Amino acid sequence: MLSNLLIKNYALIQHLEMQPASGLNIITGETGAGKSIMVGAIGLLMGKRADTKVLLQKEHKCIIEGTFNIKNYALQWLFLQNNWEYDPQTIIRREINTSGKSRAFINDSPVNLESLRSLGVHLLDIHSQNDTLQLGAREFQLNVLDVYGQNQAVLTKYQRTYDRWVSLKKEQQELLIKSREQQKESDYNKFLLEELRTAALDPSEQETLEDSLQLMEHAEEIKLQIQNSLEILDHGDYGANEQLAAATHMLSKIRDYSSQYQALQARLESSLIELKDIVEELRMLDQEVEHDPAEIETLKSRLDTIYRLQKKHAVNTIRDLVEIKENLSRESEQLVHLDDTLKEIEQQIREVKSKLMEVGTQLSNSRKQVFQSFTQKMEDLLGKLGMPESRLSISCQQTDPGSNGLDDIQWTFSANKGIVPQPISKVASGGELSRLLFCVKYLMADKVSLPTILFDEIDSGISGEVALQMVEMMHEMSGNHQVLTISHLPQFAARGDHHYYVYKESDVDTTTSGIRKLEGAERVKEIAKMLGGDNPSEIAFANAKELMGTVRALEH
Repeated sequence: MLSNLLIKNYALIQHLEMQPASGLNIITGETGAGKSIMVGAIGLLMGKRADTKVLLQKEHKCIIEGTFNIKNYALQWLFLQNNWEYDPQTIIRREINTSGKSRAFINDSPVNLESLRSLGVHLLDIHSQNDTLQLGAREFQLNVLDVYGQNQAVLTKYQRTYDRWVSLKKEQQELLIKSREQQKESDYNKFLLEELRTAALDPSEQETLEDSLQLMEHAEEIKLQIQNSLEILDHGDYGANEQLAAATHMLSKIRDYSSQYQALQARLESSLIELKDIVEELRMLDQEVEHDPAEIETLKSRLDTIYRLQKKHAVNTIRDLVEIKENLSRESEQLVHLDDTLKEIEQQIREVKSKLMEVGTQLSNSRKQVFQSFTQKMEDLLGKLGMPESRLSISCQQTDPGSNGLDDIQWTFSANKGIVPQPISKVASGGELSRLLFCVKYLMADKVSLPTILFDEIDSGISGEVALQMVEMMHEMSGNHQVLTISHLPQFAARGDHHYYVYKESDVDTTTSGIRKLEGAERVKEIAKMLGGDNPSEIAFANAKELMGTVRALEH
């Protein structure tokens, strides 16, 4: 609960400090004294954005500090999760410096506003007249029913399944986009791959083809030169072959005279053998060389295919083309793998969707089971608050899966007999909305652990017996929760376990606000003033004492 509130240099407040106790704390004061300013300051502790123009004295910083006793709140997990220092007496502080910059702290550790909000929802619930707008919000209506029906476990199960379903659908969408992009490339890549496969390229063929083409294109010249060479080498008695044989024979006659002659004669014999081999090979080549126009065209066509592919892919060798073909083949396999992955995700989506619908139906049924109980209790409570003819109905239509289930919920309301219930935002007045929301808070307070509830002028538009009933309901709530209520009604002031009075003081230059706790005669006097004006009569004092006795009697 909130055990201490300190406000310095904020709006009209120069220095204000109060120590709210457990039970029902009523805060009263004259109009404009700063009661709503206190609510704004507390809102800053809960993570609301600061107005940089709130400094009372521009040369000093503003400090708002709240001390919360959280010993029994089991919030260690939240502090551990966010790396905050845990303390059973947790202090939340906001500072606004002279330049208008705002800072936030939890137990003296700097934090952002989101951190304050995530902690604040576990510490305090602020209820003001402006909050009545949320009554018409479908999400708020759904949340109320889930709290009332204690559906948190099945709702959490549904939301986890829903998050998984959404995550899978997102992954599927990303893969589909990737698949479409790859498909655009794939169509062209398939053409390239098929072209390379059809070409049936051999890494060694280009050199062979080029050599063959060169031989064939120059076949006539080659044949002529071979034949001329044969004419010289092997033309009867005058050919080089016969001449060399004759020279060898002549040296054989003198080879025994000197080892030099023997060596020369041996070399000539070797040359003669080599020359005969050359002649024989030239004759074979002469037979092989042939000018074949059809074969030349075939060779040219094959080489044209190779050159065209090399130019298209900006490479110089067949090996490069083979590597490109292998890469394209791998990419094609990856696309097939992507299709398989998509099929797997589609199957997972179907399975998770089936589970989602199953849990969603369970959640929907659980909600519907409390419709009658909730509306009946709301109507009973509204009857106590001066609206005996009020009727609250709940319609529910199944919708596509959403973050909160399969239900499209709408509350309809009628404050008067014979009037068909309509959506709350269309038919309820401000006072009716205020009482509706109060009854909702009353029912929810019995279902959840809200350490501190702050009501800001919830009593607008009510008086008399209705006021007594409302403050009595507040007092019941304060049995399980600390309740702070800003009010202008004497019935509220009389029923509170603790009464605080906000006042303002003025001097020549400034007006400031302060607060003090009222006890005994001072409290009776304030209630008398609320009943009879600034100068209460004896009758007002008597009425104040009687009122305090009346509300005390309600307790029994």
